[in-house]
Amino acid sequence: MKQNMIEVVGIRFKPAGKVYYFDPKTDLEGHLKLERGAGVIAETVRGLEYGICEIENKEVREEDAFLPLRKIVRIACDKDLETLAANKKREKEALETCITKVAKHKLDMKLIDVELTFDATKIIFYFTADGRIDFRDLVKDLASVFRMRIELRQIGVRDESKLLNGIGVCGRTLCCATFLPEFHPVSIKMAKDQNLSLSPSKISGVCGRLMCCLKYEESHYAELNKIMPSVGDIIKTADGTGEVVSTTILRQTLRAAIRKNPKDAPSINQYHATEIKIIKRVEVFEDDTEAKKHFKDEG
Repeated sequence: MKQNMIEVVGIRFKPAGKVYYFDPKTDLEGHLKLERGAGVIAETVRGLEYGICEIENKEVREEDAFLPLRKIVRIACDKDLETLAANKKREKEALETCITKVAKHKLDMKLIDVELTFDATKIIFYFTADGRIDFRDLVKDLASVFRMRIELRQIGVRDESKLLNGIGVCGRTLCCATFLPEFHPVSIKMAKDQNLSLSPSKISGVCGRLMCCLKYEESHYAELNKIMPSVGDIIKTADGTGEVVSTTILRQTLRAAIRKNPKDAPSINQYHATEIKIIKRVEVFEDDTEAKKHFKDEG
């Protein structure tokens, strides 16, 4: 069966944000051929927005796109860039104003960022708080100042890190603020599979949650662990039977305490995973209570 294909372009509106498909056919400029990095003005659910082309014209299956596609209004011109710069300046002023208003209303919330839509019809304030906040009076106060639609959006600590950026324990800028368009589920099991310390201080990102990078190599470790014994397993080798005392997963090597005879003192030998046979697997219960309590939101 022939699949229906449609032409799209991919537009990103925020650094490290999601890429959305748009229709390159416009009412004003006809059929657009966009190059990667080109600035455009696009029609979105929030109104007109400035974005950057990340995916040049290509055909995709209809089921891979959310139909009907919204359109690119035009390629951004110098005037649009001037409007964008002016909006950025207004955002900084709006953030300072909102901070003052929050203090006036004595609200227990932390303002993180502000975003003004390109057509200046709506302004969005991002904040964090421990619980629910009644900000109805604050919204009325802000609306009287800015004379446009006001939205206060509560975000989590991961979103806060993505907006503010920073330096991770690896010494590089945060993945979430650099190239990750969305957060993927991360679990303590991933740290266990990679033989990492379960101390929260060792596997936490700057946001205080499990590091996103635990996900990157999880599938590789899962495959390697299928043929690797665990510490405590009983194995058979060419030198005799013994117990695994340590493993190096990536190298697929292990060290085992081997006894050629039951009365002999054990000798510590190293083997490759292909050189041994697992006789008995021993389930090891690690004390991850502290980690599970610390990362209760991630399970």
